Amino acid sequence: MSIAGRVGQITAGTLGAAAVAGAARGAVVVKRRRRAIAERPEDRTPLGALRSAPVTVVTSDGVPLHVEIDEVDPTQTRTGGGNEVTLVFVHGFCLNLDCWHFQRAAYRGLVRSVFYDQRSHGRSGRGPIGSATIEQLGDDLLQVLDAVVPEGPVILVGHSMGGMTIAAFAENNPELFAPRSEGGRIIGTALISTTAGGLDPSKLLIPVLPAKLSGGIANRTIKTLAKGHGMVDRVRAMGASVATVFTDVFAFGDAVPAAYVDFVDGILSQTPFEVVAEFFPSFRRLDKFATINALGRIPTTIICGTGDRLTGIGHSRKLHSYIPGSRLVECEKAGHMVILERHGQVNAELDQLLASATRDAASA
Repeated sequence: MSIAGRVGQITAGTLGAAAVAGAARGAVVVKRRRRAIAERPEDRTPLGALRSAPVTVVTSDGVPLHVEIDEVDPTQTRTGGGNEVTLVFVHGFCLNLDCWHFQRAAYRGLVRSVFYDQRSHGRSGRGPIGSATIEQLGDDLLQVLDAVVPEGPVILVGHSMGGMTIAAFAENNPELFAPRSEGGRIIGTALISTTAGGLDPSKLLIPVLPAKLSGGIANRTIKTLAKGHGMVDRVRAMGASVATVFTDVFAFGDAVPAAYVDFVDGILSQTPFEVVAEFFPSFRRLDKFATINALGRIPTTIICGTGDRLTGIGHSRKLHSYIPGSRLVECEKAGHMVILERHGQVNAELDQLLASATRDAASA
């Protein structure tokens, strides 16, 4: 998820454990919210159950990445010639490839699709110290394409940090974002709940800290907690109910089935706090707006929920203004995990992107 979902959870677990123990009112609020989550109707789809035989891609600095490929079923077809293109899905911060569950289900067997766990996430290996940067993630994406999509047109789909990864990739490989007649390979891009810069990670911690605490406390908190990351992870587990509530509040904008909240919370809890701390500084330094216009040469769709509390709708509107000809889709009241919360709407937009990108590529 998202920039501060995990950070917020960890801080919530750390601060919330004491708060729940000492403040009856706070305990009641958490209990009521947790009950409300549990009482929502569940989607019976087995979230995260879709799998393909794993492939290992080794990055330029030796990190093994876990990659799964859903090949086209020759007995099925997709309108718009989508079976000739490869969709590459790039997940967000503290998530893994399972977060694309509904998109994977929609395209499975119909369009060749690549999913991978980013370095230090999910089933991929831990990156060496100093490698937790958006620029390195952009290079990792290049390694994945070279290894498992060496030829043919590609559509990139990135959520949160995955969108930032695509921005870094575009900065270093602008020639790939061009018409096929000019040697380009990336024929379409979807940027979901993301940004190319202007993100202040410290502000993302404010909602889970006492009202009077702000500003530099976020950075101090991250540095301090990183030193005792093992303890933080244990406290996170102890404060699971509180953390689940914060997942619901900051990952989703509207009421969703309890299974969605538990699914996301389960993925987040698997990411060690040490990884959170390693990536945190990179978000503050992020600034790719000067080069993001490379995506204006191909069909680009920008999707964000108006209730996104992490990478708010303002970031998507700014991306839209910097990418000529891009399409902006605002999902009313949806939160950061719009790919789950409004998966039907997101998939419909990806269908449209697929159709327009393949049509433009064919006519180029």
